[in-house]
Amino acid sequence: MAIEIKAPAFPESVADGTVATWHKQPGDAVKRDELIVDIETDKVVMEVLAEADGVLVEIVKNEGDTVLSNEKLGVLDENATAAAPAAAASAPAEAAAPAASQEAILSPAARKIAAENALDPASIAGTGKDGRVTKEDAVSAAAAKPAAAPAAATSVPAAMVAQGDRVEKRVPMTRLRAKVAERLVEAQSSMAMLTTFNEVNMKPIMDLRNKYKDLFEKTHNGTRLGFMSFFVKAATEALKRQPGVNASIDGKDIVYHGYQDIGVAVSSDRGLVVPVLRNAEFMSLAEIESTIREYGLKARDGKLTIEEMTGGTFTISNGGVFGSLLSTPIVNPPQTAILGMHKIQERPMAVDGEVVILPMMYLALSYDHRLIDGKEAVTFLVTMKDLLEDPARLLLDI
Repeated sequence: MAIEIKAPAFPESVADGTVATWHKQPGDAVKRDELIVDIETDKVVMEVLAEADGVLVEIVKNEGDTVLSNEKLGVLDENATAAAPAAAASAPAEAAAPAASQEAILSPAARKIAAENALDPASIAGTGKDGRVTKEDAVSAAAAKPAAAPAAATSVPAAMVAQGDRVEKRVPMTRLRAKVAERLVEAQSSMAMLTTFNEVNMKPIMDLRNKYKDLFEKTHNGTRLGFMSFFVKAATEALKRQPGVNASIDGKDIVYHGYQDIGVAVSSDRGLVVPVLRNAEFMSLAEIESTIREYGLKARDGKLTIEEMTGGTFTISNGGVFGSLLSTPIVNPPQTAILGMHKIQERPMAVDGEVVILPMMYLALSYDHRLIDGKEAVTFLVTMKDLLEDPARLLLDI
C-alpha cells in the first residue's frame, strides 16, 4: 500500500517551508516514527516521521524545494522491500547498470552540485551510508576540481571556488537567518528606536550565588543557579511598575499586556532564536533556569517548536556570554523594548568617598520612542538596577 509523505500543517504565521534534509533515499527501508525529512521554516525546523514501516520509493520534493502546508513530499510503500527499487530496473538496461547504480546513490543536493560543476558522479567518493554521495562530498569534490579554462571563467560556482590559495565558499542563507534579517531591517525602518544605558554592581548577586549555588543545585535536582534568572525576575517586577515597556503597538492601538511573557535570545547554528518564558512573573528562579537550559538544548538540536517561539511581550539578550562590553540591541516587533545584558568586568568605582574595585555590568534598554518616553525607559532601568543590587527586594516585593 502506497502512503503519501506530506509536509506538516503549518500554522497561520508560516506561509511555506523548504526541504532541508532527506534522511532517507529511494530504496531505503523505513521504520514507523523514524525521521524521514526535515522541513525548514522561517522559525523552526519541523520533522516529518514515517507513518508506518515500509520502503521510500519516491521523492517528489528535493532538498532546497519550497513546499506548502500538507504538500506531497514523497511516497512510502508498506508492501515493498528494501531491494524493490533495484528489482524494478528494466532488464534491457543491464549493461548500463553500473552507471545507474552510481547515479542512484547520489543525494538530490549532491546530484545538483555535481551537475552544476560538471562532475562525474563516479569520481566522487561517497562517505554516506552504503557509500552514498552526500552534499558535503559533492562540495569537497567541486572545491578540488582543477580551475576551468578561461572561456568558462564567467560561470558562477554553486558552492566553493578556488582562486590560488584564496578559497571562497558560497552557501544559501537559511530561511531563519533571512527572516531574522528581514525583521531587523523592518524594526529599524518602522520604529523610532532609542537606547538608554545604566550599570549594575553585580557583587550582591555574585555573593548570593556563590553562597547558595551548591545547595540550590542539590535542592532542585541538578538545576544550576545562574544570573539570567535574577534578571528575568527583576525584569518582571520592573515591567509591572512600567507597563508601557511591556506593551505593544497594533496599528493605531496600544495593547497593554497584563502578563509578562519574557523572550530569551538564544544563539544557535541556524541563527538567533527567541523562545518565550510564559507567565515568567509566576516562575521561581529554579523554573526559570531549568526552562532556559531546556530551550538552549532544543535550540542546539533544532527542536524548538513554533509555539515555544511565538509571542513574548519583552525580550532579554545576553551578549555578555560572548564577551560584549556594550551594545545597542534591536527591538523584536511587535514588542516595544529589549534589555541587553553584557560582560561583567571589574572597574574602579567611588563608594562612600573611596575607590573600590567592583564587578560591574552595563545594561542597555532599546525601546520604541513612539510609545515609551525617556522617563519610562530610564525609570525601568533604575528599577532593574535597584532590584539587582539588593536581591532581597525581589523577595520582599519592595
